[in-house]
Amino acid sequence: MKRLFYAAALLLVMFEIANVYLLMPLPYSQRVRSIDLAFFLHSWRWLFRALLGLSIVVALPAASRVRSWRKLAVVLMLGGVGASAYATNIGMSADHLFLPPSSVTLAPAGLNQVEPNRLVVGINFGGQARAYPVRFLGYHHQVRDTVAGQPIMVTFCTVCRTGRVFSPVVAGKTETFRLVGMDHYNAMFEDRTTGSWWRQATGEAIAGPRTGLTLQELPSRQVTLAGWLALFPASLIMQADSTMLDQYSTSFDFETGASQSALTGTDTASWHEKSWVVGISSNGASRAYDWNRLRRERVVNDSLGGVPIVLALSADGSSFFAFERPAPAIRFSVRQDSLVAVSEAYDFNGHGSSATLRPIFASQEFWHSWRTFQPATTRY
Repeated sequence: MKRLFYAAALLLVMFEIANVYLLMPLPYSQRVRSIDLAFFLHSWRWLFRALLGLSIVVALPAASRVRSWRKLAVVLMLGGVGASAYATNIGMSADHLFLPPSSVTLAPAGLNQVEPNRLVVGINFGGQARAYPVRFLGYHHQVRDTVAGQPIMVTFCTVCRTGRVFSPVVAGKTETFRLVGMDHYNAMFEDRTTGSWWRQATGEAIAGPRTGLTLQELPSRQVTLAGWLALFPASLIMQADSTMLDQYSTSFDFETGASQSALTGTDTASWHEKSWVVGISSNGASRAYDWNRLRRERVVNDSLGGVPIVLALSADGSSFFAFERPAPAIRFSVRQDSLVAVSEAYDFNGHGSSATLRPIFASQEFWHSWRTFQPATTRY
């Protein structure tokens, strides 16, 4: 029985550590495919805890019937079980480390307190525009809102540098999600109804009963707030949650690429793990465009999946836009904050004097992220 006590206690500590290790960005944990094991352990966690906990309780009297100095080992083992349970389920749990906003406050430009050179994830549909600062999204990971009567889920993963906006409607019902951890360095959300896990970069359910389903992605842009308001001056802007001011970074380092963090820092060279790329998918084809090259040239005319496209960088050096070109023979140049082809000039909403360009979703992210979740990608 004494052996049972120590074995059960040790196994419970190891179990709690494994649960958090497989889901958090710890050494080597995100570089292997462990999602199936992580989901299995997470799904059956209460059964494992009950069995091991019961074994500890049953064997505790026998383990305690020892000389006084050996009782210290029993106390230390019980303390280790409690400490590991607290550390892994509270101290290192993703949904305890990164909280959703207690409320979402939106303000017009005239009342806005967010710096104009901050990056935002912007969305515009149904005649309503919204801007969600990356500074806030990077902490919360997800922000829920309603635009034009439609619920939306604005997400951002700083370790992948991926901003996505989804419809949280699954099987005809608005779903609730919580941050559960990471897979291959990308944030994962767990739905409340089935406990399925959904990948932030793609919106796909990768574990649980809903595996294979994908959330509807809504068109969005990552631009500076000033650039967004130039296009949508009536837009509302998300403001800081006053209860979480200490959680928001005051630095611009992540947004500008100056961060030296092992997880969120940027490699300034091209095509390294933490280098920036702009990823575009079209007609089943995916391609990555080197951010350094885009900054030098400011415009790329290309064809992807048989679709002629143009990718352009605005004069602020941070805001980027992608559109479908009207024809392969029509090539664009960039002039200040306009796209120019032949004698026609278009703003970065794609509006020209006689035509409108169709926007294409483009995502700035780390090369390791785009390559992982778009394995068939090519490089421009």
